[in-house]
Amino acid sequence: MLPVGVYIAALFVVSITHWVYRWRNPKCNGNLPPGSMGWPLLGETLQLIAPTQTLDTPSFITNRIKRYGSIYRTSLLGARVIISTDSELTSMILQQDGQSFKGWYPPSIKRLLGSVGIALIEGSLSKHLKSMMRTVVGPQSLKKAFSEIESVATTNMEKWASQESVELKTAVADMIFEYMGKKLISYDPEKSSENLRENFDSFIQGAVSLPLRIPGTAYYKCLQVMMMLKNMLEARQAKPNKVHNDFFDYVLEELKQNDTILTEEMSLELVFGLLIVNFETISQAITVAIKFLTENPQALKELTEEHRKILDNRENPKAGLTWEEYKSMTFTFQVY
Repeated sequence: MLPVGVYIAALFVVSITHWVYRWRNPKCNGNLPPGSMGWPLLGETLQLIAPTQTLDTPSFITNRIKRYGSIYRTSLLGARVIISTDSELTSMILQQDGQSFKGWYPPSIKRLLGSVGIALIEGSLSKHLKSMMRTVVGPQSLKKAFSEIESVATTNMEKWASQESVELKTAVADMIFEYMGKKLISYDPEKSSENLRENFDSFIQGAVSLPLRIPGTAYYKCLQVMMMLKNMLEARQAKPNKVHNDFFDYVLEELKQNDTILTEEMSLELVFGLLIVNFETISQAITVAIKFLTENPQALKELTEEHRKILDNRENPKAGLTWEEYKSMTFTFQVY
């Protein structure tokens, strides 16, 4: 007769094997797309966050598209998810606004934004908040902001031209944050005791990280960003009659309405989201576009000729960029 320990060990091995099998083959009422769930709990998280040397689509995505197609299942940060790289399906999901599919966000993002974060909200409330965002990044606001954007860009490019070298991604991010910080919350780094720009860098690093509320961790630094914005909002509320002519003023007016569906938590996340979207994604896109242009002389030549033609057609060469000129930049739109 075998010792009791052998039976216990065998039971343990069987249990673990069954658990791993169930992890890799989750139950579903319908048909799941192909894919791999990776290791239990950890899933394929390490492959996702592994550094890449390419500016193209990350290898985590391309390798799985080759193996499974444009829609596949996986597991990231302990959650089982389906990833779609199919443009038609993705468009349909976004238009349905959470009716048939629910978006997934890393636990660190959920804890930072809470259950009321705009990224986690769906339905009519989401549409209302997105309409508020369009007051900053919509076509009408863009038309009014042309002269300001051109002025900021010109000033920064003149500064870069006087330097021996420029770390482009950082310089572009600084420029965008300078403009959007003032536009959204009247943030002036020279007058503020808080380095909001540095903390936003920390957020990008901690967005996909373990949500450990420990000083020194990337996630903890992310929390400091939200605390800064909250302090700014409270300072504004303490002086309701002082007008700054920024997005925070618009948000505060909305909060004063008796029938508003906006809360302070939502308003903070709304401002936070606008800063992140403009600060990180646009700076990346501009940096990559400039890199590709330097590697493609023909594209750079056509781009330069299109803009020179616009300048030559102006009655006043020193006049600022107009909406009509912007809409005429057909080749520029293809480059970007």
